[in-house]
Amino acid sequence: MAECGGLHSGSRRHTMDKSITLPPDEIFRNLENAKRFAIDIGGSLTKLAYYSTVQHKVAKVRSFDHTAKEATSDELYEITMQEEVTARLHFIKFENAYIETCLDFVRDHLVNTDTKVIKATGGGAHKFKELIERKLGLRVDKEDEMTCLIKGCNFVLRNIPHEAFVYAKHADSEFRFQTTQPDIFPYLLVNIGSGVSIVKVESEDKFERIGGSSIGGGTFWGLGALLTKTKRFDELLQLASKGQHTSVDMLVKDIYGGSYGSLGLTGDLIASSFGKSATADKGGFSKEDMAKSLLHMISNDIGQLACLYAKLHSLSRVYFGGFFIRGHPVTMHTITYSINFFTKGEVQALFLRHEGYLGAIGAFLKGAEEDNPNQYSWGENYAGSSGLMSVSPDMNPMQRARSGTFDMLEMDRLERKLVNLPLLQDASSYIPDTVDLTEDALAREYWLYCFEEALDGVVKRALASQPDIPEAAERAEKFRQKYRHKLQTLRHQPFAYGSLTVRSLLDTREHCLNEFNFPDPYSKIKQRENDAALKYYQKAVQSLEELSWEERQFALVRGVLAGNVFDWGAKAVSDVLESDPEFGFEQAKRQLEERPWLVDSYDEWFERLKGPPHKCALFFVDNSGVDIILGVMPFVRELLSRGTEVVLASNSSPALNDVTNGELQILTESIAAMDPVIRAALGEDRLTLVQSGSSSPCLDLSRLDKVLAMVVRERKTDLVIIEGMGRAIHTNYYAMLSCESLKMAVIKNSWLADRLGGKLFSVVFKYEVPAAGIDSPALTPS
Repeated sequence: MAECGGLHSGSRRHTMDKSITLPPDEIFRNLENAKRFAIDIGGSLTKLAYYSTVQHKVAKVRSFDHTAKEATSDELYEITMQEEVTARLHFIKFENAYIETCLDFVRDHLVNTDTKVIKATGGGAHKFKELIERKLGLRVDKEDEMTCLIKGCNFVLRNIPHEAFVYAKHADSEFRFQTTQPDIFPYLLVNIGSGVSIVKVESEDKFERIGGSSIGGGTFWGLGALLTKTKRFDELLQLASKGQHTSVDMLVKDIYGGSYGSLGLTGDLIASSFGKSATADKGGFSKEDMAKSLLHMISNDIGQLACLYAKLHSLSRVYFGGFFIRGHPVTMHTITYSINFFTKGEVQALFLRHEGYLGAIGAFLKGAEEDNPNQYSWGENYAGSSGLMSVSPDMNPMQRARSGTFDMLEMDRLERKLVNLPLLQDASSYIPDTVDLTEDALAREYWLYCFEEALDGVVKRALASQPDIPEAAERAEKFRQKYRHKLQTLRHQPFAYGSLTVRSLLDTREHCLNEFNFPDPYSKIKQRENDAALKYYQKAVQSLEELSWEERQFALVRGVLAGNVFDWGAKAVSDVLESDPEFGFEQAKRQLEERPWLVDSYDEWFERLKGPPHKCALFFVDNSGVDIILGVMPFVRELLSRGTEVVLASNSSPALNDVTNGELQILTESIAAMDPVIRAALGEDRLTLVQSGSSSPCLDLSRLDKVLAMVVRERKTDLVIIEGMGRAIHTNYYAMLSCESLKMAVIKNSWLADRLGGKLFSVVFKYEVPAAGIDSPALTPS
């Protein structure tokens, strides 16, 4: 949520409300490059959508040609900062009271648009048509409201992993976010506006209104106004949140003196809504109690109707949205209770984080069909999105009274189309993250503190990566303020961007760094460490070849683990690396825990190596420098020598000191020049380098590059190796695969190590065979 103060537009100043200001870099961002517009105007809220192109810096690496006469550098590659243009979708939600002011602001900041039409939907589109056309000079083209709603719903379900949630009022965490299903269809959408529409959605373009009711949000508002003399919808809900319906409703026990056992009815069930009002003294009920009774009556009616249609059409996914919901805790709770009661817990009421944007998103997509936005994958930009706010009765999520707050959602078009890893045992039940910080208060407080403590170091790295750019210090300070604000928001509203996890904290930081043009703060560290590690590669391989086969297998594993110690994202390691520049590969080996390790499946792995070689191994790699060059590459070399093809999957974009695909291409070429095994494997296409599609230190196996998924299928991959604390412990520790898997990591955080019953530099070596006799070792707090 962005607080708004006064609205400035060139020499103009709008004084409609002194509490409003719309700084363009905070709310209506990138308007100068806006290409297309859509608007959804409801009874009280307006949602504006537009597409813009965003220019930002990206770090590129290019190999030096050391054979050229002019080559003077000993460095393997050079790093350049280049400008790149990407597409972004912006969605802004504000009260209708501010529509004229906001339209003026948009008009005054439009620069490069050649747009002639604005797509419009919602009940207010006709009412404000003339105003929009006059203010923006665009022709209003009205779109069907239900079509837009469905298109918007499909879009968010497909592109935002933690979009849907179950609301649990009395749980430690109010929100329980649901895993995105690989196939989002079919589902039931119950849209509760003035009335109720129940829509069965079977595919992207196939949906049908299968039922509805005239008893909806308008009924609650209208009857509520008559009963309580309260005219505002949100005030009516506030009354309901404080009321006791049992003083107005007749319960089963009021009739039978207790439960009605033969019918399975408990005594606390409502037998008759407002049943006590016929016999009560005049004026005997409070406004709060009547509002609560009315809310229960309408919610129960809608819930039963939704359940009947869900059963009739054999649908298990039921999403609720519309004006009546809008993130209100009391409506979500009563709907949830109703659905749970009528289905005996078999169907859950699902709500959407961005429910209020569906119409605007759909209207935008209708206007952008020529660009086919659904052919791309999109990702929420945490740096520019305000997130879901608290739903406690005293702090409603959209601050609907005239508070001058605006709500924003930004979606970035991703370079790669993202899909599931084909080797997931059950993609529909896959959860990437090991710990949900939304539910674990102790872990949440620790990790928020940890990320705040690390902030100065990240700022320092960002500045060091751009030493010759004068305004870098100003941008770095803006990054610091932005990310600190995000951490403060997440401390109070941990559910703002879905389930709070270590992964989401890392990703939010990367988004904020990119927002202020620090695309690769660790670029120079990676460059230096890559150059240094390459000098020791041949010696490392030679020492391994001198070992017996049995000794070599253990030494290779130990080498991967020692290499994984070199992680600048771990404070315990970065402190050592900064204070002792001579700390190297052999010192790292000495830091490792001796066997038996914290999680130790090495014996099973060793026995497997005595059998036939794997056909193809997919290896998700981690850090640059010692890790990839002295740890991973000798391990890969051994697999190749056994006759196993290898696919190395690395990040598409920078994150911490993780190796990127661009860097790995150059490193592998350099290793191939001095190692005939690697050189032959590259030449024979037995060693393949592929982008993962990720730009995170963690790994979501449900959002991987489509090309990688295709390679995995074509190569008939039968072994997946995941390396590193971010990819194998914070994420994917419990990931179930349909082939053999190996998860290797060193725990480089003392708090986490202590919680798991280990110590700093404890080892996790987890080898799993699907549906076979090897149990999955548990990683649980002691």
